[in-house]
Amino acid sequence: MTSNLLERRQVLPAPLEEVFAFFKDPLNLSIITPPWLNFRVRRMTDPVVRRGTRIGYDIRWMGLPMRWESVIAEYIEGERFADEMIRGPYTHWYHLHSFRRVPNGTEVGDRVDYELPLGPVGRLAHRVLVRRQLEGIFDFRRRRLEKIFPKDPG
Repeated sequence: MTSNLLERRQVLPAPLEEVFAFFKDPLNLSIITPPWLNFRVRRMTDPVVRRGTRIGYDIRWMGLPMRWESVIAEYIEGERFADEMIRGPYTHWYHLHSFRRVPNGTEVGDRVDYELPLGPVGRLAHRVLVRRQLEGIFDFRRRRLEKIFPKDPG
């Protein structure tokens, strides 16, 4: 098994409490996910994330329908939470969301540790396609968050 890592940081010009509140609402994930994934929340056990919350959703990847279910594996209010895939297309997916107050607002961090199935075929798919698509998803997220939390809200 080969583990892969994707890390991103972004400063949003908004108070930590406001940014964290946005991220802990599972329905907001559809707002920051690219339309080409056809992301849809199917069910959630809590209206906001907390340790143990389970979220089920559907996506379409390259036209193929997929079900994904995550559990919030760790949670510290105003600081971080992590979603861990318990059903989905990866062998392993652990996404840590971190939040930190900074002079110009809130720094949002993403650290995704993931593995693909199928050994050498999965590694090849990662090099050729999957890594680039994940980067595109997080690039979309960055741009969308810049619109949701603009530098000049006026």
